[in-house]
Amino acid sequence: MTDKKQQIIDSAEKLIAESGFQGLSMHKLAKEAGVAAGTIYRYFSDKEDLLLQVRLAVVQRNAEVVQRGVDDSMPLKQRFRTMWLNTFDLSGDNICNLKNRAQYDSLPCVRNHETKEIERKMFYKVDQLFTEGRDSGLFKPLDNPILAALSLEVSVMLARKQSLGYYQLDQEAIDAAIEASWDAIIQH
Repeated sequence: MTDKKQQIIDSAEKLIAESGFQGLSMHKLAKEAGVAAGTIYRYFSDKEDLLLQVRLAVVQRNAEVVQRGVDDSMPLKQRFRTMWLNTFDLSGDNICNLKNRAQYDSLPCVRNHETKEIERKMFYKVDQLFTEGRDSGLFKPLDNPILAALSLEVSVMLARKQSLGYYQLDQEAIDAAIEASWDAIIQH
C-alpha cells in the first residue's frame, strides 16, 4: 500500500471516529490527509470504496491483535483463552474502536458476500478454532459466527462496560467469565 493511500485511510478512520460516517466528506478528508481532493480518487473509486477499504484496514488490525500468540499446536481451550483475553484487551484499550464497530457493521458493503469472505479469512485462526471444536464434537453443532457470538463477543461487551465504568473486573472475575464463555459453546 502506498504511503498516501495509507495516509488517506488513517485520516478517514480518524474522522469517522470523531464524527461518524455522516460527518465524512471528501473535502474534510483531503484536508485532514493533507492531499488534494482529486488525489483521493486515484486510490479509491468512490466514497463507498473508501469506506470499504477503511473497514478492511480496521478489521485486519483487529484480527492480528485477536489472534496474536495463538498457535495451531496449542490445545483448543488454550487458544480460546488467548483469543478471549486478546479480544477483551483490544476492546478495553480502544473505546473508539468499540464506538465505531456498530457503524462499520452497518455499512452496506458488509452484507456483500465477498467482503464477508475476506474478513473470515482475516480471522482464520478464530474460524479454525471453532471448526476444529465443532468437528471434534467438543463444541455445540452451531455455525462459527454463532459460536463466536456466544463466547468471544462476550469479552467485547464486558470490556466495553468496564471501559464505561459500570464495573471493574479483577483477574478472578475475568477467569470466571472465560470459563462461562467456554461453557456456553461446549457440548454437555
